[in-house]
Amino acid sequence: MAVDYQRFVDWADDNIVNRPKKVMLAFVLVTLVFSVGLGNVSTESGTQQFAEDIPAADALERIENEFLPVFESGTGSTQLVQRNANVLSKQSMLAMLRAQEALEDRDDMYVSDTSSAATVIAQTIDPEATTLEEQIVALERATPTEVRQAVRENADNPRFTGTLSNDFNRKAASASATIGVVTHDLPQDVGGGTGQSGDSPMTSIQIDAQRIIDAELSADITVFGSGIIADEFGTVITDSLLIVTPAAVLLIVGFLIVAYRDLLDLILGVVSLLMAVVWTFGFLGLAGIPFNQIMISVPPLLLAVGIDFGIHAINRYREDRATGLDVDSAMRVATDQLLVAFFIVTGTTVIGFLSNLASDLPPIRDFGIVAGVGITFTFLIFGIFLPAAKVWLDRRRDGWPIPTFSQSPLGREGSSLGRVLSVGVFLARKAPVVVIVLGLLFSAGAAGYATGVDTSFSQEDFLPPEEVSPFLKSLPEPFAPSDYGVVATLNFLEDKFTRTQGGSVTVYVEGRMENDAALERIYRAGENPPEALVDAGDRRAESTSIVTIIQDYADRDPEFAELVERNDRNDNGVPDDNLATIYRELERSPVGDRASEYLADDHRSVRIVYSTTADASDDEATAAAREIADRFRTDATATGNTVVFQQVSDLIFESAITSLSIALSATVLFLVFVYWVLEGLPSLGIANLVPIVVAVAAVAGTMRVLGISFNAFTATILSLTIGLGIDYSVHVVHRFIDERRERPLVEALERTVIGTGGALLGSMATTAFGIGVLVLAVLSVLGQFGILTAISIVYSFLASLLVLPSALVAWDRVVNGDPTTAMGPRDAGGEAAADEPLDGTNVDGGSV
Repeated sequence: MAVDYQRFVDWADDNIVNRPKKVMLAFVLVTLVFSVGLGNVSTESGTQQFAEDIPAADALERIENEFLPVFESGTGSTQLVQRNANVLSKQSMLAMLRAQEALEDRDDMYVSDTSSAATVIAQTIDPEATTLEEQIVALERATPTEVRQAVRENADNPRFTGTLSNDFNRKAASASATIGVVTHDLPQDVGGGTGQSGDSPMTSIQIDAQRIIDAELSADITVFGSGIIADEFGTVITDSLLIVTPAAVLLIVGFLIVAYRDLLDLILGVVSLLMAVVWTFGFLGLAGIPFNQIMISVPPLLLAVGIDFGIHAINRYREDRATGLDVDSAMRVATDQLLVAFFIVTGTTVIGFLSNLASDLPPIRDFGIVAGVGITFTFLIFGIFLPAAKVWLDRRRDGWPIPTFSQSPLGREGSSLGRVLSVGVFLARKAPVVVIVLGLLFSAGAAGYATGVDTSFSQEDFLPPEEVSPFLKSLPEPFAPSDYGVVATLNFLEDKFTRTQGGSVTVYVEGRMENDAALERIYRAGENPPEALVDAGDRRAESTSIVTIIQDYADRDPEFAELVERNDRNDNGVPDDNLATIYRELERSPVGDRASEYLADDHRSVRIVYSTTADASDDEATAAAREIADRFRTDATATGNTVVFQQVSDLIFESAITSLSIALSATVLFLVFVYWVLEGLPSLGIANLVPIVVAVAAVAGTMRVLGISFNAFTATILSLTIGLGIDYSVHVVHRFIDERRERPLVEALERTVIGTGGALLGSMATTAFGIGVLVLAVLSVLGQFGILTAISIVYSFLASLLVLPSALVAWDRVVNGDPTTAMGPRDAGGEAAADEPLDGTNVDGGSV
């Protein structure tokens, strides 16, 4: 049953044609309102934003607050990464000590403590050297032989070897890299934090620290820490926008010149695009939604849909003007058809984006909201403002000394472009069923192949590559990207310090740790460990916990060992009674500070760190940590960076599949409902979906071919393909219905593909290249997103022109008895006219 929607379209037509100045003024005023919000847009970067509300991340945050003093408010730490042929030579260690001293001497560095391998060696040479100045003097006076001897003496000292690279050679007293640590005690007014926000106080401290070291020393010492990472998180967003935005503008303007071939229309299209961006980002600021890395893709997406709407509006208007209609009549005819098509496109596109609200990851949810709102704004601007402004301009065009280059539409019957665009019509006339079957078989094969697409999430996804392409580096200022070093340093640290070592996972346990069985539970949890955990012998996992600290201290202190033995019922070295007393004695001991890193002050929670094997994958390590956590009767949570990142990675895959399912099912329901309400043809929604299924499957398969995984950026690509791809098929279907009511099947299909196909071609080329410029972004994953989005647009265009015509022919054969006659016009009430060969009964009862 169709409804009369025409009165809404007529109301819009009336304002567009009869009151264009008022419409334009209203949109300008709204633009001014939204522009106020531009100054309130904040940024958010890094990986922490993805871990909000994730159990493993919440547990890790509680661990940082309860056990690790380095994470307490007001403190932070900086690493000094030194590289040399031999960092244990006298000169290299003197350079490290002088770097430590240079930072300690500066009040604005807030240094409370420093440590390094050089500190250990200097104090070995002179135990009385407690200050950096005294240690420098001791090392300066030492002979090379004394230095080498001191190194060999500390070859089994974890405090010394733990700071050296894997290639440490005891005999030669050499290593190629070492790490010094500087601890900062920030005053209350400065604030603490070691987070990943670009305005973290550690950012300015560590940037200044690098400048000080570079200015005062000639040694190869790199300052590294959370502040440096945070700085690059923010810098890469700015650099990417600075490169991508001008490139997108240049490409888009170039394609629009070809598509519009008229200066006034070009200016009008560009102004409308700018308004869409201002409205969207103004909303971002007014709503208090932070701008994150994923949202770098929002402006190109708005440009994609806006360009499509603009080209369709101008092209359809020109088609009607070419038939001899005046400005007002041509615009009424154009908007009668396009406003409905734009509404359907907007609805399905918004559904595609809002399906991301089902994600458990806040940045992806925010992206869905902002993209959905932006597409709605784009519909209003290009559906109402642009036609009104076009009417106002064309009425005055003759009085202005501006040349009109061309007002002819893209694609005309008999043209070379028209013949190329009609390939799908030729296939539909010859073998529509074969085309549909081949399309569905291809989709099934591509979807099956795509099940092998990987999922990933890592800190490196949000950081620039180790080496920026020479092309980007050759760009003039201010477009040339900054010099980046974080990924290079991370890779160096991984290669030099963790290549032969495994990682670790943590289990956070909550409960009364003074309960007699508390420590026994921790001890038993490590029995028969999963393969991903290091076996320390006797089928026990290698771990560090309050239990191991108690055992280690008992080995060193006979009095404490006697206390443990008196309270150990089964003689396994783990006390079972009087735990409060044991904890109290331990906290008073020399290892009290270390014990506090594994046992909370209130004795109601502990953390246990398990070592993982070097060849264990993140997935295997996470599974092992969860298996251990499940062995505790009390609340226990597997956590640690490895577990958090793996959980986010799992959620990214779940988000991709969930949003795809929601977008696909919601789009089907929306299209069926809309075509039922607007046209009385619900089955047309199914035909409309055929090319989208083909495009989505093709995109998923292409991801595996190109080796692109689902990550924080590409997780939205499948639902996005539906949102953007439906644009092309909706325009074809809606134009086909209009033509079919007046013409036989084949003629209606040819006019549809040639007329609408020309606009689709211009839109496809402009948007694919406009979004494709994301490949120039410094972030490689953002480039992957741009490539996939451009590919999805191309696939959607090809499917709409090659597969959709056959689907429409098949649909028409099922629901319309005679393809050689027109379906007939609709009456004023929206129902089919009496002589229309297709009635509501046939549609509702049809098999399609």
